[in-house]
Amino acid sequence: MGYYDQDSENRYKEKQKGNKGGIFLASLVGVILGAILILVALPKLADVGVLPYNIQPDEQLSQTDKAFHGKQENVSLNVTTDVTKAVKKASPAVVGITNLQTTDFWSQEDQPASTGSGVIYKKEGGKAYIVTNNHVVEGADQLEVTLTDGSKEKAKLRGADPFTDLAVVEIDGSKVKQVAEFGNSDALKPGEPVMAIGNPLGEQFASSVTQGIISGLERTIPVDVNKDGQPDWQAQVLQTDAAINPGNSGGALVNIDGQVVGINSMKIAQTAVEGIGLSIPINYAKPIISDLEKYGKLKRPAMGVGLRDVSEIPAYHQQETLKLPKDVKDGVVVVKVYPNTPADQAGLKELDVITELDGKPVKNILELRKYLYDHKKIGDQMKVTYYRGGKKEETTIKLTGESQL
Repeated sequence: MGYYDQDSENRYKEKQKGNKGGIFLASLVGVILGAILILVALPKLADVGVLPYNIQPDEQLSQTDKAFHGKQENVSLNVTTDVTKAVKKASPAVVGITNLQTTDFWSQEDQPASTGSGVIYKKEGGKAYIVTNNHVVEGADQLEVTLTDGSKEKAKLRGADPFTDLAVVEIDGSKVKQVAEFGNSDALKPGEPVMAIGNPLGEQFASSVTQGIISGLERTIPVDVNKDGQPDWQAQVLQTDAAINPGNSGGALVNIDGQVVGINSMKIAQTAVEGIGLSIPINYAKPIISDLEKYGKLKRPAMGVGLRDVSEIPAYHQQETLKLPKDVKDGVVVVKVYPNTPADQAGLKELDVITELDGKPVKNILELRKYLYDHKKIGDQMKVTYYRGGKKEETTIKLTGESQL
C-alpha cells in the first residue's frame, strides 16, 4: 500500500492498445444518450419544483432579450413614505426671509445683509404671521419674505427677543395658502426621526430638506446677547443631527406627522464637531411667539435694578467696600436701583449683594435672570436674601413688567 510499480503501469497501457477504437465508440454513445435524457427530464423537474430555477420557453426568452437589447421604455415610480408625506405637509409654510440693510450712504439703497428662514404659523384678518429667529431680522432696515411659489412680500417686524432668539414678522396673507401645524415638543424622544426644512445659503437652495433624529432633549447653550464675551442667557434647545446650515435659521424642525416641533436656531460649528444642530422647542416658543405678536416684546417680570457679578469685583472691594463675609464668594451686586420699581419699593439699595431668590442660591446675573424669567410671572412675589454692610437680610418684592431687570 502506498507504493506504485512502474513496470505494471506500462504493462497496463500495452494491453489497452488493441481495444482503443471500441472504447471510444461506447463513450460516444453514452454521451448522446445522456444528453437526450437531460433534455427530456429538465422541464419535468422544473415543473415539480425540484430545480432551484425556472426554465423559460423561447417566447419569454425573446421578450426578455428585447427588454435588454431592444427599445428601452422609461419607468416612472411613485414613491410615497411617511417622510415625503410630512415634508409635503409642512414645506408650503416654510419661507425665506431676507434682511435688507442700507450700506451705501449716497444711494440709500437697501442691500441683502443676510438670509434666513421662517415658518408661517397663523393667517388672520388678511395678514399672515411668521416666526423666525431674532438674529435673522436683527438690524434690518427692511425685511422681505419669499414664499414657496417664488413670490416676494414686504414684511413688517412685529416683535423680537434676543434672549430666546425668536421674532415674529407680518406679511400680506392674500398669497398664503397654508400655515404650519404645531406639534408637542414635550413628547419627543431621543432617536425619533425629524426633518429640517429651510433655505440654506438663501434662494439658491430654497425649500431644502435634511433628515435626522432627535439627538438630545433639554440642552442648554450659553448665549452672549450684548456681545461682550460673557454669557447673558442659557438657551433651552433640542439637539438634532439633521443638517442645519447658514440660512436654515428660523426654519422648521418637523416630526414624522409633518408637525413643527422646533424652530431651527443654530449649529455648533467647530472643526472637531459634526452633526450637532440646535432647535428651539416649539412648546417653549409658543407663549413667546404670542407675546411678540401681541405686544412687540416678551412680557417678563422685572425687579428694577442694575446688576454686576460679585466675581467681577476685586477681592479688596469685596471685603472693604461690600463688607462681605469671607465665605461669601458668589452673588450679584446691585449697582443701581431705578426709582418707583419693585426693588425700590422693597427697600433694596446700591451695593446690596443678592445671594438667594426664594431660598435658592444665585451665583451670578445669569442664574438670577434664569430664575426670574423661568419661574416667575408679572405680579408674583419673590423673597430676596442679600447682604448689606456685611449683615444678612431679607425682603419681599412684588414683580412688575418694567424693562429693567
